[in-house]
Amino acid sequence: MIPTNRKPTHPGRILDEMYLKPLHISLRSFGAVTGISRKHLSRVINGHARVSVEIATKLAATLSTTPELWVNAQRNVDIYEARQRLREWKPKKVFKALELQRVP
Repeated sequence: MIPTNRKPTHPGRILDEMYLKPLHISLRSFGAVTGISRKHLSRVINGHARVSVEIATKLAATLSTTPELWVNAQRNVDIYEARQRLREWKPKKVFKALELQRVP
C-alpha cells in the first residue's frame, strides 16, 4: 500500500543509499557498466528524473535485483505525487460496475 502521510522513497535514493554508497561505486563507473550517462544517473539519484522500465531493467541486471523493484518504487512515487496534485479534483460522475451474477 502506498503511504498517504509521507512521500514514498524515490528509487534514485534507494539506488544511492542501498547500493552505490555502501559498495563505494561512483556514478562514472556505474554509468560505464550500465550504459546510463552519469548526468542521467545524477538526475535519478536526486529525484529529478524518473526510473523508466529500460533503466529499471539495466539497474536490475547490474545489481542482481528485479526490474519490478525499481518500477514499483517509481510507481509508488508517481501515484503519491498524482494524488497530491489531484487532491481537490472530483469526477463529475461516478459509474458503478454491475454486479456479476454467480452461476451455480
